[in-house]
Amino acid sequence: MATSEDSVSSWSCKQVARWLQEEGFGEYVTLLCDQHRLDGPSLLALTEADLRGPPLGISVLGDIKRLIIALCRLQRQNQTQLEELGLWPTDIHPAGLSPGSTGGEWSCDGADRRYNGGDHLSNDTELRLRNGDRSGYSSLSHAHTNGRYRQHLAGRLDPEVWKTIMSSIYVFFVFGFTSFVMVIVHERVPDMRTYPPLPDIFLDSVPRIPWAFAMAEACGLILCYMCLLVLLLHKHRSIIFRRLCSLLGTVFLLRCCTMFVTSLSVPGQHLKCASKTYGDSWGKIQRALLIWSGCGMTLTGVKTCGDYMFSGHTVVITLLNFFVTEYTPRTWNLIHTISWVLNLFGIFFILAAHEHYSIDVFIAFYITTRLFLYYHTLANTRAYQQSRRARIWFPMFSFFECNVNGPVPNQYHWPFKKPAFMKTLIG
Repeated sequence: MATSEDSVSSWSCKQVARWLQEEGFGEYVTLLCDQHRLDGPSLLALTEADLRGPPLGISVLGDIKRLIIALCRLQRQNQTQLEELGLWPTDIHPAGLSPGSTGGEWSCDGADRRYNGGDHLSNDTELRLRNGDRSGYSSLSHAHTNGRYRQHLAGRLDPEVWKTIMSSIYVFFVFGFTSFVMVIVHERVPDMRTYPPLPDIFLDSVPRIPWAFAMAEACGLILCYMCLLVLLLHKHRSIIFRRLCSLLGTVFLLRCCTMFVTSLSVPGQHLKCASKTYGDSWGKIQRALLIWSGCGMTLTGVKTCGDYMFSGHTVVITLLNFFVTEYTPRTWNLIHTISWVLNLFGIFFILAAHEHYSIDVFIAFYITTRLFLYYHTLANTRAYQQSRRARIWFPMFSFFECNVNGPVPNQYHWPFKKPAFMKTLIG
């Protein structure tokens, strides 16, 4: 090519236009060279995010991909110039360059493939993160991808703290509403003499363990502390906490509907439950505040009746378990094992205490896990976030996740200035 006589870093806008013509992108000469004055250095720094987003806004996917491949080839031929321009290693972009150092190889999709003793790092999450970044990449971050620790270039994820505050208000309101519904449900508890406990395979087969329910709540507390520690150390704690609040509030709102619509008989004779009226509205509100302040836990002295179909304790411990395992690296096998053991033992203890029917626990586990998986599948798939159907059927999801581009990487840092050695340990 005629343009290859000079180094790309010294190209003028006319030489860039000539290169575009030779590569078959003549229709974009006016846009790139005339309107936006793209010269050699800026051509080497061009990213796929630049092509897709404003001010360029190229909308033809085939042209974007072909131009990225051509840029990738051009950058590979000019690695030394990239280093001289300071575009390597801190400003790598999806159009371009994988490390030219030991263990690196080129990839036209812009992903870095490293081989170190047979360790192959998948680039799917990396590419999704890069494609979602509209502002380029300016810093290296520590991340755990596919269970392996490495440094990679992370896109900017706006914490949007105001949305997190709104999600906190949402879950706060739902918990208060749930407490009030539990007071209403207590007034409608069926008489045990008329409606004895329903047949249940597990409850009929396993003798009741008096201290089991306290152990289930202890498992939930440990999981809560683990989740709080993950939130404290995770770089994107605002997004994670927002998701936790939105999911927890939604599941408990659904629980309000199910336990209000159908009143089940008490699952065991040991439960001294009977229909109880709390008088006027102020008495009901006081009782609801007592339940809310004690988080509905027997460890805090709260005793409730009639709140079945489905188990709120199962919802909480299952959701905490899933958040701990989702937002910690896959190599943290001990943490994941402890989390799952606490989840399963907590469910067993709930049943062993005969505080809930088996169907209560099963439905709670199923609904919680499905909502968690559906939410994160939608959140990790940008196409669903922008779809009209998602905005109609999942308005709260669309509101909270509209600016989260792809999966949230598991990046950690010490949020405080002191002690400084913790920042070094976490990276």
